[in-house]
Amino acid sequence: MIAQLVDLARRRADGGADALWRRFERTTVAFEWGRLKSAGTTEEAGANLRVRHRGRVGVAGTTAVGGDVGAQHAAPLLDRALASADLGEALDLEFPGSPSPPATLPTVTTYFDRAANASLVDLIGIGRSLLARLEREGCRVNVAIEREVTATRVANSAGAAGEYRGTGFGVSADVWRIAGDDVLVVSDAFEGTDLPSDEALAALIASINARLDHALRVVAAPEGALPVVFTPAGLSALMLPVTQALSGKAVLQGISPLGAKVGEQVFDPRFSLTDDPLRGGRIASRPLDDECVPSRTLALVEGGVVRRFIYDLETAARARTRSTGNGQRGIFGKPVPAYTNIVLNRVGALNEVGAQHAAPLQLGGGLLGDIRDGLLVDELIGVGQGNVTGGAFSHPVALAYRIERGAITGRVKDAAVAGNAYELWKQVGGFGDDARWTGSRWAPSVLFEGISVARR
Repeated sequence: MIAQLVDLARRRADGGADALWRRFERTTVAFEWGRLKSAGTTEEAGANLRVRHRGRVGVAGTTAVGGDVGAQHAAPLLDRALASADLGEALDLEFPGSPSPPATLPTVTTYFDRAANASLVDLIGIGRSLLARLEREGCRVNVAIEREVTATRVANSAGAAGEYRGTGFGVSADVWRIAGDDVLVVSDAFEGTDLPSDEALAALIASINARLDHALRVVAAPEGALPVVFTPAGLSALMLPVTQALSGKAVLQGISPLGAKVGEQVFDPRFSLTDDPLRGGRIASRPLDDECVPSRTLALVEGGVVRRFIYDLETAARARTRSTGNGQRGIFGKPVPAYTNIVLNRVGALNEVGAQHAAPLQLGGGLLGDIRDGLLVDELIGVGQGNVTGGAFSHPVALAYRIERGAITGRVKDAAVAGNAYELWKQVGGFGDDARWTGSRWAPSVLFEGISVARR
């Protein structure tokens, strides 16, 4: 048991210890160009141990534990963690204890029997159904399906502990159309903790078909400082700088432009950003983090005002503050601060967040009607490269559409968009009514004015 590992570490590490044990079973199915390419199941379990000894922190991990951490694994793992501490950083790390009086962990739905019991045959059946419904002349279809079942236990030497089970189910599809030197790829995905409903799969198919239909006609790209609508999937270039800047690690490193802005009006008054690990039905949700800190919904930006940053135990100790419950760790390596479910919403709309994949909605979320000439961006190339935290971006479009007189007139090629995320979020042109999950982010389409659009 993980408790035995922590108890052994308590006796030998004078500054305490914490540990994580996690097991997962993953079943994957992949169809390529309409044919079944691979299908199989993998299983793995592992443990991660962190100790504080003589004022220094060390970490060790192993995947040799099988179903649990037995005595034969505990001693060697502890020896390696203590050896790591001899060379580790000095840190006044304090492990959270059990609350007094004892309190139950927050309740959040992370496990569904239907997903856990879905067979390989079930997954292949979903894949074949999607292939048939997405088939169209002149196109090739790829489909990938993944089902995961996890079990997690965490404990520390201060008496805190917790465990939970989780399921995850992902379905992704992409349609390829190759005509001469024009390569068009349109994709979408479902992610949740339960099997996708018929309605969710229908929404995925409708989303791909609608964007594919608009993309078949190629038109010239506009140029200049123009209104640009970013779809929920296309927002990454504008979201990444903000989420990186709201990490306590970036603040400690002195690279966050928001580091000294707590309590200040930095963004548009309609802009709010929340990290929500208690959102039911999402893969990233959990009752506690990987360092035994109970989960809670965290308002990062409210009404454009920066409220707080995310911290794990280490970054909190260095910043002389408390962990926000955002510690995440793998089997190997030390924990790091990480987001769970990021929710981008206009003020007061948090309760409107859906549980899974949104219903098929109009592209652009109702934001296109007043645009005389502009762009609708669904996917960019190279997002995440360069100095992301600085906020400046310049990316070629992978999938974008021209908007003329309030309507989509066709797909644009050889175009690029540029701007600064922090400046753009200060004055948002509008939020769409098409908010949905893309991975672990909930967001609507967003309209920005004056974005630089250039032909390439």
